[in-house]
Amino acid sequence: MREHEITMFARSARALGLGTIATALLATSMPAAAQDDDEARIRKLEAEVRALQRKVFPGGDGRYFEPQITAPATGTTTPAASAAPSTTAVTDILARLDALESQLQRLTAQYEVGTNAMRLLEERVEALEGANAPPPEPVVKTPAAQPEPVSQPDPARVAAVQAITKPQTDDAGDDEYSYGFRLWEAGFYPEAQQQLTLFVEKYPNHSRTSFGRNLLGRAYLDDGKPTEAAPWFLRNYQADKNGARAGDSLLFLAESMIALKDTNRACIALSEFGETYPALATGRLSGQYATARSKVSCG
Repeated sequence: MREHEITMFARSARALGLGTIATALLATSMPAAAQDDDEARIRKLEAEVRALQRKVFPGGDGRYFEPQITAPATGTTTPAASAAPSTTAVTDILARLDALESQLQRLTAQYEVGTNAMRLLEERVEALEGANAPPPEPVVKTPAAQPEPVSQPDPARVAAVQAITKPQTDDAGDDEYSYGFRLWEAGFYPEAQQQLTLFVEKYPNHSRTSFGRNLLGRAYLDDGKPTEAAPWFLRNYQADKNGARAGDSLLFLAESMIALKDTNRACIALSEFGETYPALATGRLSGQYATARSKVSCG
């Protein structure tokens, strides 16, 4: 065996982890069983190269690199020839190992190039996505809400309301109504609305309830709030048409509709008032009835 061939084989064998094969081939004589074992290991190495080829070039059969050095055809040999390897057999093994080493280097380099190209492509995609991302919305700091100023009551009004005394009798319900009536009569409409609401909710079956609902509607109407007044007048009329102030509420409902410029409903209320309460229309409420009718033109 030539010295440079032995050196080349030893280097290739060490690079590929084939030290046992190199040691066996460097011996003076090589039994036939050892040659078969080495041949099997080389074929295993060639199979691993093909597997690496499939990883680098998946699905491309035409791109596989088949070994350029193939095993020599086996033939009939004499016992003397199989007893010791010839120089040509060792040379072929070395050549095949060199070819495998070259293929491994090429495939490893191609795999590294492909991996690097993929990494660069991913970096470019990430850069493009970052460039196309919308800018973050600016954070706008809203000023802290300022508390609404608390209206201070007029001391003179407070004193005037406090001057109106609340009756103290054995009929607590009547006392509540009477106090609301006094507030309304004095022109303290918001205070009267609060007091009369308390009365009608607390005493829904009191003998003064019809008076209370009607007067509550008047407290809103006299305060310039016909929208709030109308529901109380309608409720008082529908709750008990024979109530003490049911007729008054129906007539005041017509006045609320007139204030809201709802002529159609005003005429309906006036017509029903004249039909349901003819005695009131010609008696106690005749003047108020005539005034309301003069403000609208009913067909």
